[in-house]
Amino acid sequence: MEARVLTGKGQATRARILEHAAELIYTKGVHATNNDQLRRAAGISGSQLNHYFPTKESLVLAVIEWQAERVLTLHRSERFTRFETLDSLEEWADHYIAYERSYQDGCNLGSLASEIVKTDLDVRAELANAFEQWRDIFRDGLERMRQLGRLKAEADPTRLAHLLLSAFQGGMLLAQVARDISPLEDALRAAIDHVRTFAVPAAAAVLEDQ
Repeated sequence: MEARVLTGKGQATRARILEHAAELIYTKGVHATNNDQLRRAAGISGSQLNHYFPTKESLVLAVIEWQAERVLTLHRSERFTRFETLDSLEEWADHYIAYERSYQDGCNLGSLASEIVKTDLDVRAELANAFEQWRDIFRDGLERMRQLGRLKAEADPTRLAHLLLSAFQGGMLLAQVARDISPLEDALRAAIDHVRTFAVPAAAAVLEDQ
């Protein structure tokens, strides 16, 4: 289905369906979201929905891709300068901590994952791949820091990347439950502080001067 060449109108319709499907799945869950709800929300007919997404699995797969692309695009942007410095990690944390609705909105990809693991839909591989790409953004940045002499040689970029991503997901969940940004802030600061323990003296000194 993804190989189909769509017209501009077709692309807009498909994007509208995905946007509403993502919102419905986020608020109601995968099982509770049905075609009637989606048709009404997106303002489309049953034949249109079936044309773009003939099965629920194909729809959920597309929602995973759509949500993942939003997250990955942000993390690959110039805003965080490829995570090549400890400062960029701090800026990443500040981005979410300063956003007033972070604990209300949560992580759409993380919420989607929690829904999907409770279903029998055969989409776990695609979801796992999305999280691996997210982790790899951190891992690649940390590896560059090590190559540039900003992190000690014994730093393990993969393990540290898992730590950062886990801190974000766990901290975000606790923040949503508490309706308070503090758990997310504490988790991210602690994770970044651990990464700092691998900073070479010169890099640490520059950071302290800022």
